[in-house]
Amino acid sequence: MTEEAAPPETAKPGLARRIVMFPVVIVIIEFAAVLALAMLVSLASGAVRHALHSGFNEALFGLLVGIAALAAYHACQRWVERRPDAELALPGAVREWGAGLLTGFVLFSAITGIVAVMGGIEFLGVRGWGQIGPMLGMALYSGPFEEVLFRGVLFRHIESWGGTWIALALTSAFFGFGHLANPNATVFAGFAIAMEAGILLGAAYLLTRRLWLAIGIHSAWNFTQGWVYSIPVSGSKPPIGLLNTRVTGPEWMTGGPFGLEASVVALVMATLTGVLLLVVAVKRGQIVRPRWAKR
Repeated sequence: MTEEAAPPETAKPGLARRIVMFPVVIVIIEFAAVLALAMLVSLASGAVRHALHSGFNEALFGLLVGIAALAAYHACQRWVERRPDAELALPGAVREWGAGLLTGFVLFSAITGIVAVMGGIEFLGVRGWGQIGPMLGMALYSGPFEEVLFRGVLFRHIESWGGTWIALALTSAFFGFGHLANPNATVFAGFAIAMEAGILLGAAYLLTRRLWLAIGIHSAWNFTQGWVYSIPVSGSKPPIGLLNTRVTGPEWMTGGPFGLEASVVALVMATLTGVLLLVVAVKRGQIVRPRWAKR
């Protein structure tokens, strides 16, 4: 009777490797990598963008910055974390991204329609192409850039230590707090962003464990409110979009100068949508327990 060979022992990571992979340290490294590459691409393309004086150069600029954020994240997975980049895997990416685009457009259109029926927004007609270049550029970089940072990096690493619910709560709070620096921001606007966008986009990531759905929702939400309905995006100056609209209702209904994201209607509608996605994610077994609970 022959003896079975003992399984080889897994080599314990060295001290330097353990330090790098400590949640706080790896978050700092990956945040810095994404920010640095996105900023480098932004600076490199800035001079060309302004010299050509074309609105669609803004769209190209946004696309390049968005690609830079995705590339930096992918590089961190391959060479720093040394793991497959499951969050940006290409099979199924177009389907999930497309579903996100449709969800973002339909959701924001429904919110706008409800506010209009309530008397908060008046439609004055169609203006044409308007500022489609800048609005498209903003959507193309804001979706990938912010989702890589908040869901790909921050959510994932917090979850690995504290579990899904702590990760969702903290990233939602950070996302809302980050918008307080925007023009025309209020405490309620930050709270609304944390609830409606933090929960919705966090749930979109949980549902698929990938970033494409969340990127699509985020990009379409911004593009729809900015270009389609000419509504300020997170406190920015009211853009010139496809439809000529005028705010006629109270601030609690319309969000005031910050835009519909600070509306009670958006808070309720987007948060409910996020909760529905969370319910599906729970049923699919996508919830991670805290590390101490596993022990």
